[in-house]
Amino acid sequence: MRGELACDHLVVGAGAAGMAFVDALVDHSDAEVVIVDRRHAPGGHWLDAYPFVRLHQASVFYGVASTRFGEGAAQRSGPEVGLHERATAAEVCAYYDRAMDRLLETGRVHFLAGHEYEGDGVVRSRVSGRTYDVRVRRSVVDAHYLEPDIPATSPPPFAVDEDAAAVPVNDLVEVDGAPRSFVIVGSGKTATDACVWLLGQGVDPDAICWVRPRDPWMLNRAVVQPDPAVFLGMAADTFQAAAESADVDDMFLRLEESGVMIRIDPTVRPTMARAPTLATCELDHLRSIENVVRRGHVRRVRSDRLVMDDGEVSVPRDSLVVHCASAGLRGAPPVPIWGDGTITLQPIRAGFPCFGAALAGYVEATRATVEEKNRLCPSSPYGNTPAGWARMQALGTRAAAAFGAEPDIAAWARECWLNPARVPSGRRDDPAVTAAQERIRRFTPAALERLDRYAALA
Repeated sequence: MRGELACDHLVVGAGAAGMAFVDALVDHSDAEVVIVDRRHAPGGHWLDAYPFVRLHQASVFYGVASTRFGEGAAQRSGPEVGLHERATAAEVCAYYDRAMDRLLETGRVHFLAGHEYEGDGVVRSRVSGRTYDVRVRRSVVDAHYLEPDIPATSPPPFAVDEDAAAVPVNDLVEVDGAPRSFVIVGSGKTATDACVWLLGQGVDPDAICWVRPRDPWMLNRAVVQPDPAVFLGMAADTFQAAAESADVDDMFLRLEESGVMIRIDPTVRPTMARAPTLATCELDHLRSIENVVRRGHVRRVRSDRLVMDDGEVSVPRDSLVVHCASAGLRGAPPVPIWGDGTITLQPIRAGFPCFGAALAGYVEATRATVEEKNRLCPSSPYGNTPAGWARMQALGTRAAAAFGAEPDIAAWARECWLNPARVPSGRRDDPAVTAAQERIRRFTPAALERLDRYAALA
């Protein structure tokens, strides 16, 4: 059985990027959109997230432009008191259900959940097998080009013997019987979340072995907040550190000294810089774990040892190995966002993909030519190494200058909750805000010169 549909844009992926793009596009044009996703609901990888995960940034920086996520309030209790609220996985999924309902109510959006896009306008139901031929008048939008790989949906990058115990991080909440030790494999945010959760459950730090192939630089969550004085102050510190640095490592040390960057072990120079946020209370927990293994990647898990790039490491025979070693953010090469009948959603300004996708939706709605759209919104890769992070900052800074020079885009961005650099009208004369803005202007030229130099190493 075949059906027929027609639309202006066929959007493949109903995760964070696809939803933010469609929300802005529909609000600023009369476009008709078909959204296709292989999952049963909107929300992307959040539908497969581990139960104790939270957004690593404030909720108001996430979601779609039309609808503020959360109350925009600071936490009044708990270890992160004073920092803005961060949603749980369940809250993220519920938010996207509401956002999709709003889009469907426009009458211009059609959502095909549980469907695969097979190319050439053909969409197939994963449940019934029914296919649709979709006539696309303008573009096919790839909203999963950079979809993250996560432990729940990707196998561990190591072999596991039959008599060894290894689980993805999602299964930690199902553990029963108190394993003698936990072996956390991974260096990024998932691994830090797993360690913090275990310690919060009362697991002795000495019962945790943390395999970290690389040590990470992470952003201090306290300076990535939806307060213009705080966020712009962090941006000013970043540009100053770059402008005054001698090399990329010196830049990160200066960022650490100013309270922007955090590393778990102050004696080890990090080589990883995807830079999710981390709270200082979490840092205190992580530093209590002393059994840290740095022998490269795990290649095989045996019942009593780990076979690694650089030798073998003994572990108690009844240890539970926890897989947190998926690639996470994909390192696919940046391509122009707008092509011939295609849109490939990617970051535009460093670190806030929902804002970038919403910006792309607004520009698609308001600009006519591919050349103009790509000029205003050049793509930027995610950072991975310190040099890659510098490249992301340099490209994102130039992109912000390009789209910020357009009066209508600047006006839209000032009202967009997803924009971390927005300054509400009541704060534009705040001395702390204007001082931070002046520092940004003063240090940007020299910072860009050095960021370009460091980016060449990426």
